[in-house]
This record gives sequence, C-alpha cells and structure tokens, in this order.
Amino acid sequence: MQSCELVSYITALACAISKNFSNDELTVVGAAFSQLGDTLTTIAVHNQLCDKDAD
Repeated sequence: MQSCELVSYITALACAISKNFSNDELTVVGAAFSQLGDTLTTIAVHNQLCDKDAD
C-alpha cells in the first residue's frame, strides 16, 4: 500500500466515524485513538530495544 492510499483510507474512515458521533463523543473517540496509536508505538519501540538487547 502506498503512503497516499493509507492516508486516504484513514481520512475516509474518520469522515465515516464522524457522521455517527456528536462533537463531544468525537473528542473522546479521538483521544482514545490517539492513546491507542501512542501505545502501539511504545510497544513497537520496546520490542525493537528488546531485540537489540538479545543480540
């Protein structure tokens, strides 16, 4: 998948989600997805560091 395709899919998903939630709900959903992304990044970095330590 190309970078622009990924961005387009994410944008389309955000637009679809936004049609089903109030602004207050969108704030919570957005915060939850941000935390999810940050946590996944933390896990990925930790995994990389642990793999380096195993060498």
